[in-house]
Amino acid sequence: MSQVSAAGHSHGVGADHPALRSSNISMAPGAGTGLKSAFIGLGVLGLVVAAIGWFKDSTHALAAFHVGVITAITICLGATFFVLIFNLVNAGWVSTFKRQYENVMSLLPIVALLMIPVFVLDALDGHALYNWMSAPAHGDVLLEKKTGFLNPMFFYARSAFYILLWAYITSTLRRLSLQQDRTGDKWLTAKARRTSAWAILVLALSSAFASFDWLMSIDFKFFSTMWGVYFFAGSAYVGTATMILILALLRRAGKMEGAVTSEHFHDLGKLLFSFTVFWAYIAFSQYFLIWYSGVPEETAFFHMREQGAWPLVGLAVIISHFALPFVIMLFRGIKRNPTTIAFFAVWSIAAHVIDMFWVVRPVAHVGAADPVGWGMIWIDAGAVLGVLGLLGWLIVGRVTSGPLVGVNDPRLGESLEHRNYV
Repeated sequence: MSQVSAAGHSHGVGADHPALRSSNISMAPGAGTGLKSAFIGLGVLGLVVAAIGWFKDSTHALAAFHVGVITAITICLGATFFVLIFNLVNAGWVSTFKRQYENVMSLLPIVALLMIPVFVLDALDGHALYNWMSAPAHGDVLLEKKTGFLNPMFFYARSAFYILLWAYITSTLRRLSLQQDRTGDKWLTAKARRTSAWAILVLALSSAFASFDWLMSIDFKFFSTMWGVYFFAGSAYVGTATMILILALLRRAGKMEGAVTSEHFHDLGKLLFSFTVFWAYIAFSQYFLIWYSGVPEETAFFHMREQGAWPLVGLAVIISHFALPFVIMLFRGIKRNPTTIAFFAVWSIAAHVIDMFWVVRPVAHVGAADPVGWGMIWIDAGAVLGVLGLLGWLIVGRVTSGPLVGVNDPRLGESLEHRNYV
C-alpha cells in the first residue's frame, strides 16, 4: 500500500516526479473566477434570450432548449463511459488526467435534472415536443399499440430512474477516487473496477432507453434499432472533445506540465478520430437500413428533414461531424499539438450541437413556410449557449475545487512515462 505524506501525496511510483509538485497539479485559491464569471454570464444571458424567444415562438424555444440540454447530458454521459472503461481495462496512461473525466462525470445527474424544466415547458406548450401526450394524438392506431410504454406516468418514472441510477454510479466512483486521495489505499482502484463492471452494463441500457424516451419519442411513430448506439456514439465523441478542451485550457494556464503531454493529447486525438469514424459508420448504417427497408414509420423521419432548408443542415452535419475532421485529423501532428487538437475539440462540440439540432428541431416548424425557422435562429443560439454556459460554469467549479490529479492513483508512474509509438 502507498504511504501518504502530510500533504496527501503518495510516495508510490512517480510520487516524486517534478510534474506532481503541488503548484503544478492544484489551482491557487480563487483561480478560475474570471472563467466562471464568463460562463455564468453567458449562461444567464443565453437563457434570458431563450426566455424572450418563448414569447415569440414557444415551441421553437422549447425545442432549442432541449437541444442544449441533450448536448450537455451527452457530454457528461461520454465522460462517465470513459471513466468506466478506463477502470475496467486498468488503463494507466490516463491516470494523470482521469480526475478531469471524473469531474465531468460527476455533473451527469445535475445536468440531467434540466430535463425537468423541459417536461414542464412541454406541458405548458400543450406537449408540442412530446406530442404523443397531447389530446390530438389520442386515437392514433400506432400510439394505441405503444401505450404500454408511452404513457406519461411510466415515462416520467423512467426518467427519474435514469437520473437516480446515474447519480448513484457517478457519486460512488467519485467518492472512491477522492477517498484514495485522502488514504492512499491502492485497493480502492480495484473496488472502482468492480463497480465499473456492473455499472457499464447499467449505463449502456439506461442511456439507450433515455435516448428512446428523450429523443426518439419526439416522433412516436418513428423507431430505429440503432438509435441507442447512435446516441452513444455522439456521447463518446463529444465527451472526448470536451476532455481535450479542458486539458488544453489547463495547460494554457500553466498547469499539469509534464503530467499531460503531447503523448496524451495524441492518444486523446486518436480517440476523437475513432469516434468521428464510429459515429459516421452508425449514422450511415442507420440511414441505409431505413432507406433499404422503406418502412413508412421510419422513412418519415428523414422525409421531414428533406423539407425546406433541412437538407442543408443535414449536409452541414455530414461535413462538420465527419468529412472535414476525418481528413484533417489523419495527420499525426494535428493530434499532438494542444492548440490544433483543442481547435478541433471546439469544432467537434459545435458539430455535435448541429447534429442534435438536426434531430430535435424539425418538430418546431412542421409544415411551416420556413421549416428551419432561420428568422429566429437567435433563439437556438441563446438556448444552446445558455445551457452550455451553465455546464461550463459547473465544470470550472469542479476542476478548481481540488487537485487536478488523483494524487494517490497507483498507476501515476505509467501515465507520467507514457509514450506513443504509432
